[in-house]
Amino acid sequence: MPYLLVVLTAAASLAGLAVRPATGVPGDTADYVIVAGAAGLRWDDLDPQRTPTLWQEATRGSVGWLSVRSAHHATCPSDGWLTLGAGNYAVWNAQRVSGQCPALAPVVERPDGIGANLPELGSVVRANADNQPYGAVPGALAESVRCTVAVGPGAAVAAARPFGRVDRYAPTLPDDPKGLFAQCVLSMVDLGTVTGTGRARRDRAAEVDAALAKVLAARPDRSLVVVAGVSDTDTTSRLHVAIADGPGWQGGWLTSAGTGRDGYLQLVDLAPTILTALGRPAPERLFSGRTASTVPGRPAAPDESVLGEHDADKRAGAQLGVAGSFFTGLGAVQLAIFLLVVPLMMRARRHAGPTGPASAPRLLVRSVEVLLIAAALAIPAALVADAIPWWRAGRPGIAFALLALLLTAVGTAAVRSAPRYQRTLWPIGVVALSAVAVVGVDLLTGAQLQLNGVAGYSAIEGTRYAGVGSVGLGVFVAGALVVAGCAAQWVRRPWRPVIVVLIGGFAVIMVGSPYLGADPIGAIAVTAGVCVAAAISTGGWLTFPRFAWATVAGLAVTIGFAVLDLHRPALEQGSVGRFLTALLDGTAGPAIQRAATAGGHALDSPLTILALVGALALAFSQFSPWGGLNRVFGLHPALRAALAGTTVTVVLAGIFGGAAFAVAGAAAAVVVPLYVLTTLRVLEHAADRTRPDGETDGPGGPGRSLRRGDDGPAPDKSGAEGVIVR
Repeated sequence: MPYLLVVLTAAASLAGLAVRPATGVPGDTADYVIVAGAAGLRWDDLDPQRTPTLWQEATRGSVGWLSVRSAHHATCPSDGWLTLGAGNYAVWNAQRVSGQCPALAPVVERPDGIGANLPELGSVVRANADNQPYGAVPGALAESVRCTVAVGPGAAVAAARPFGRVDRYAPTLPDDPKGLFAQCVLSMVDLGTVTGTGRARRDRAAEVDAALAKVLAARPDRSLVVVAGVSDTDTTSRLHVAIADGPGWQGGWLTSAGTGRDGYLQLVDLAPTILTALGRPAPERLFSGRTASTVPGRPAAPDESVLGEHDADKRAGAQLGVAGSFFTGLGAVQLAIFLLVVPLMMRARRHAGPTGPASAPRLLVRSVEVLLIAAALAIPAALVADAIPWWRAGRPGIAFALLALLLTAVGTAAVRSAPRYQRTLWPIGVVALSAVAVVGVDLLTGAQLQLNGVAGYSAIEGTRYAGVGSVGLGVFVAGALVVAGCAAQWVRRPWRPVIVVLIGGFAVIMVGSPYLGADPIGAIAVTAGVCVAAAISTGGWLTFPRFAWATVAGLAVTIGFAVLDLHRPALEQGSVGRFLTALLDGTAGPAIQRAATAGGHALDSPLTILALVGALALAFSQFSPWGGLNRVFGLHPALRAALAGTTVTVVLAGIFGGAAFAVAGAAAAVVVPLYVLTTLRVLEHAADRTRPDGETDGPGGPGRSLRRGDDGPAPDKSGAEGVIVR
């Protein structure tokens, strides 16, 4: 029966990963597409009086927040327009930018007065091919249509072919552009740049609005107009305007399979969307974005959908400003707590001779236990804090800190006041279950807490928009495996692998299902970790037969999911299917390089500090003469299995997901304080602290005091019974 349940759980996991939602696109096509771009244009620039044309377009068309991530650390106007024309992450100039972006000033030659030529583009194409891991080809969008029209220098960068030729070019928008946008099926218009603050910014937004009014007045019939804030204007990244108005794009939220989140779009999604709207195929393996679609459900008025309290850009900006400080502070606090625990471990250990230290005061030990529980609850509390709009406060950082501290204190008090608190495994089990519950409920409700949350991911960074993020993955998997380990201790040894697989299978589905976690790579890593944990949950070492069976089970789920993903249409494949497709046709080099590059950038994360601090604490607890972690593992082998499975999961997820130590840091922040707390408890139970009549704890430790006037240690007369560890 145990083996049958394991097989059924693996089959259920595979079925849960295989089912994917349909990714539809608008059925209507357009005869013409006009892309009207304005660098720096944000939703808070719109106003019904100052920018009436933009306001009307946002009311009538489909809207969304546009992430303008490019291959550059700061997407300046030249990078944004180039990325738009490449349909992939590209960079115009790789030099680092500080402060304001340089002015957009490409060299534009007009040899015939009809089109134009960009002599710099050839070297830019070569630089992207040689130095960037994305496989971007600037000009790929223009090469996919018969001819293009460009108005303005930014539009020339996006509409130029890879060798620099622009088919039709006008340096500025004519007063009466009627007939201009019917010359080619694709037109690009540079509406200008919106930058600065206050009155100057409002004036620039009004100029963009006036230029857009000219474009709309001259648009041909059956045309799709895309309005986009194509880039940032300084090193402060923001979310920008995205509006689509035309056949099949009336009302609703913009979204794409690349984001998986209603209302969010990437700059690289515009190129495949344009070709789909024109009824043309996208070039193979050049575009990294996905075709956008529109979904119903948004309020028509912009002030009720994308402005005010619904302003995702404001929330995402506040999140970026607070997240780094939160995780850095958490790492420092946990390090201080672990340093405080070291002398407690030394004093808790049974000493053989009369020179051992006395036991630590009970109040101090209980206080440290409370600190360890609070440290483990910090990230779950931060996730819950994102349910309250702290980012609207005048000082959002202070508001978040106070809210997170309050929630952590409430959670710690609830754990500490529980009647079963004195049981050895109660704190580790209930805190881990709380972490699983917080992340699990968030995934079941659409991952609203992780989106633009301090303990989640930012849409501004453009790495994830839906599902479970690196922090959520680490917290959820570590908590689930620890819960499985605690639950397995309550059943007979033959059934412990069944408990681990049942709870682990639930975790695999939650992480990998496209309706929930939407992280197939994370699901594969969780599968491997669960198999390892199940193999050693009954005790003993990871022998070759156990490792072989764990490997077979993990490969069965992984290969089965990969095969099913490969047989889907290209536009519906997940990250695993796309990678395997590239691997089979010999084009996986850029994907591997991207993962390595992402992992290198992730090393700068404060979560790396948490991972290192946690690793040092566990190493001390297990390998030092005072550490008692080996005793914990001997008494509770399922906890050792949970820690081993967590380690395998976070390492694989970090390597193949390009997250480096981010997943490991989040997992360590939750489980390491709990393991240290359990170690303290087991050490405390291991030593007999019952004093014989007339004796006190002296310098020799409990029961070994030297009486005044004695020449040697007092004889042991206690005969006390040992403490039963539960």
